[in-house]
Amino acid sequence: MDLVLRDVRVIDGTGGDSYRADVALDGGRIAAVVREGAGDRPTARRTVEASGLALSPGFIDMHAHSDLALLRDPSHEAKAAQGVTLEVIGQDGLSYAPVDDRTLAEVRAQIAGWNGGAPGDPSIDFSWRSVGEYLDRLDHGFDGHGIAVNAAYLIPQGTVRMLALGWDDRPATDAELTRMKQLVAEGLEQGAVGLSSGLTYTPGMYASDAELTELCRVVARYEGYYCPHHRSYGAGALQAYEEMVGLTREAGCALHLAHATMNFGVNKGRAPELLTLLDKALDDGADITLDTYPYTPGCTTLVAMLPSWASEGGPEAILARLRDDAEAARIRQVVEVEGADGCHGVPMEWDTIEISGVSHPELAEYVGKTVAQSAAERGEEPWVTARRLLVEDRLGSTILQHVGHEENVRQIMRHRVHTGGSDGILQGAKPHPRAYGTFPQYLGKYVRELGNLSLEECVAHLTGRAAARLRLPDRGLVREGYRADLVLFDPETVAAGSTFEEPRVLPTGIPHVLIDGRFVIEDGRRTDVLAGRAVRRTPAAR
Repeated sequence: MDLVLRDVRVIDGTGGDSYRADVALDGGRIAAVVREGAGDRPTARRTVEASGLALSPGFIDMHAHSDLALLRDPSHEAKAAQGVTLEVIGQDGLSYAPVDDRTLAEVRAQIAGWNGGAPGDPSIDFSWRSVGEYLDRLDHGFDGHGIAVNAAYLIPQGTVRMLALGWDDRPATDAELTRMKQLVAEGLEQGAVGLSSGLTYTPGMYASDAELTELCRVVARYEGYYCPHHRSYGAGALQAYEEMVGLTREAGCALHLAHATMNFGVNKGRAPELLTLLDKALDDGADITLDTYPYTPGCTTLVAMLPSWASEGGPEAILARLRDDAEAARIRQVVEVEGADGCHGVPMEWDTIEISGVSHPELAEYVGKTVAQSAAERGEEPWVTARRLLVEDRLGSTILQHVGHEENVRQIMRHRVHTGGSDGILQGAKPHPRAYGTFPQYLGKYVRELGNLSLEECVAHLTGRAAARLRLPDRGLVREGYRADLVLFDPETVAAGSTFEEPRVLPTGIPHVLIDGRFVIEDGRRTDVLAGRAVRRTPAAR
């Protein structure tokens, strides 16, 4: 045996009662789980005395934006120190495979605020074009030694649409739809676990339900799942959830609802309506899961707040419209008065929009202030400030959007199909603290302090339930034969260190994290181990 974790409290990921045991690891897998008093205690080349600590499966971040961070930062402490051993990337319909040269340049510009990697940024060698090549690049990692944590990939529907028909706001032709279905099938065959959409982001939001249903039929054939950022989290949120449930049921496709929140004033106290909708569909046989983060503010890019028609044609077209006074006035009318589809149909409240990061350092004075605050300092209207920032930062600014409701957050995270997802954007001088704190925030604040969930149930949400959605047969549980992706934490002290004021602080109470039986975090410190790889699923199509 390689290692024994002695006298540890096992929280196995099923939601069942915890128990004390010795857990032996060998060859990257769990070799034995010997409950207290159940037999001879295992021995190994190394023993860690773990009395007082809890042992759980590694946490699975079901909604991550580490698509480039995994290739840029070998330490990746933001996730490794939280106990995350697997991230699901390719989220919100926008990522970097499959692409051609044109599409890669466009998507790099569009989501630089999420991931960095804008055109001209030399920190990443974008040598891949297909999904399989991107996953191979993750496997290679740093000098062939891998990456910090494991990663699974969702095919981004917006990128696929960009590749097949560009940025036009129109229905796809039959030939274009056939091409998109082919790209999705190829990505699934190469190892992707499903398909994502960003239906408030261009160009993915231009897709009709009929188009999305056809793509979901392909996903269903490969036993993957559809993960939409749906068309509204504000005005019309319940209708948007219902739309996703309906089209995936028609397609026969599993559904995973991304960052399933109920935000803005129109949805205060309405979480029970969402949960009733989901319970009805689940009881009728639908295959549905969801993820959330344990915070109220959201996080995205400032440009995402604009109406979709303003984004038609891509980043350079957006900038041209913003520079044109007449076009900018049209955009302002929709944003401030009518409610842009990019802002979920709700008129903009500039005092809720805090700039969290900029792509150009000379604009750092905006970071940490709301648009309303920056405008007041300049003696100008907020739209004037926002318009100038969008242009000068070339659409690269990220925001925190303070529009959530605590009671909705608590109720949704208790649901039987809930899983955890950080939605963590690692870019910017002042990112959302969820990037560094989501999983200890669940365990510290919502389990220990508030009692919103039991420890065993919360761990099941963050591990076993997520692995089941990904259909990974040997991850997500503390069970003999399973992968030794494990977290040792102190239930009495585990807590997020990150705050909105100091977002890049690591958590406390998580002394050890193992991936493939190797210590990624040991005694609270990051080791030099790069045990992460791409986690591929390639089932035969039905």
